[in-house]
Amino acid sequence: MSVSRLRNIACWIMVAVVPASLWAADSSPAMLYAKGTAWINGGTVPRTSAVFPGDMVQTRFDSMASINASGSSVVVLADSLIKFEGPTVGLEHGGLTVATSKGLGTHAGDVTVVPVSNGWTQFEVKQASDGTVQIVAQKGDVSVSDGSTTSTLAQGQQMAVDSSAEKKKKKRRKGGGAIPASGGAVLDSPYVIYGGAAAVGGLLTWVLLQDSSPVSSSAP
Repeated sequence: MSVSRLRNIACWIMVAVVPASLWAADSSPAMLYAKGTAWINGGTVPRTSAVFPGDMVQTRFDSMASINASGSSVVVLADSLIKFEGPTVGLEHGGLTVATSKGLGTHAGDVTVVPVSNGWTQFEVKQASDGTVQIVAQKGDVSVSDGSTTSTLAQGQQMAVDSSAEKKKKKRRKGGGAIPASGGAVLDSPYVIYGGAAAVGGLLTWVLLQDSSPVSSSAP
């Protein structure tokens, strides 16, 4: 029996035996819904699979995945690698979108992004080829830290931060956006922000429809 099948069986047994009150207190395990080829810890997964803290989730250049937990949803964009850590998600490369009412945060290198409040918050984090981390606050404000300074990125704004410990330089594209502890690059473009949010929303809907097309068994 495959590892992915055993993971799914274990998940559904837990759903059956664990009281709903405990699920509300602990969102582990989460469920992954894949559109196209995806891997968990290097093994190809079917259309759905349980995801546990510590699992590495990877998508191919032509695929994506959604991880749903209690009060939170993470869309893993194409050609991305993330580590699901329960209360946080680590971005190894590529990009992701987080929608949460539970304060789910994300870190990429030395950059950490967390919601400012427990209200419904949606944000996108991507690693660029130049080593910067690009953050878009799509709904609600987020706190952005690079390990030495912290800035508040307001809803509807975008920031680029260097992810390396050695380089803390930030390039400001347009002023007056964030509420910074030190300078940050902010691009206040509602067309980019909300256009991106709409695109991600469409992709998430696409994933959750769970297309019946088979998943490739090829390895990354």
